[in-house]
Amino acid sequence: MKKSKTKTGKKRIGISAFPIILFCFVLAYVIYQYVYGNPANFMNNDPNNHPLQGNLLGTIYKGGVIVPVIQTLLLTVLALSVERAIALSRAKGKKSLQKFVVAVKKALDLGEVDQAHALCDAQKGSVANVVKSSLRTYSEVSANPKLTKEERQLALRKDLEEATMLELPSMEQNLPVVATITTLGTLMGLLGTVIGMIRSFAALAGAGGTDSIALSTGISEALVNTAFGIATGACAVISYNYFTTKIDGITHGIDEIGAYLVQTFSGDK
Repeated sequence: MKKSKTKTGKKRIGISAFPIILFCFVLAYVIYQYVYGNPANFMNNDPNNHPLQGNLLGTIYKGGVIVPVIQTLLLTVLALSVERAIALSRAKGKKSLQKFVVAVKKALDLGEVDQAHALCDAQKGSVANVVKSSLRTYSEVSANPKLTKEERQLALRKDLEEATMLELPSMEQNLPVVATITTLGTLMGLLGTVIGMIRSFAALAGAGGTDSIALSTGISEALVNTAFGIATGACAVISYNYFTTKIDGITHGIDEIGAYLVQTFSGDK
């Protein structure tokens, strides 16, 4: 577990990707060895033989040692997607982000800064943390008659940027891992395909005739790894794009309130 503090001083907990990857690897190996490699999936209850006709689990097992590696990547994407979904849900807060933005702007229109603070306390999450920090700075610069309009705007913009930068790492945590898997999953699938094809050609070139078991094993390894690699890359791309879009929506809400606060000092609201 990884702990950090927001600008409001509240602790925030994020789950590191490493223990998730390690757990997924162990789970993938167990599935590969004891589910796919179950003797009941093969002729004469021997994993070295052909899979039973129509037995998909046995066919996947014939994909070879690359299968648990690619499956680790796939499980990691799924696990990190769940983790990010929970984290970003907390970052948005308890209520609708759009309704929160509208409510804060309405409170500012009425000059009710305390009410805006109360809305942040009720909303919670990263957006509320940033807005609350900006509201504190807003109150401080508004009460200082020595500051010019430009100085007030600059102070508020600076605080908004700093608070946002402190919250962004927690929202983007583990997404670089997902982005890496978008390419790595496909490459591992390609590696498994190449290894499978090498075995297939080795069986065709074997002395004394074609080894049908070796040939079918090589073809199975090639096709299974291709399928797993494509599935992993596709899931990673979808997950990464989905969550980056979510983060963009959250930061847009922060920017909208921040711009509104800055405009109050220029009379443009």
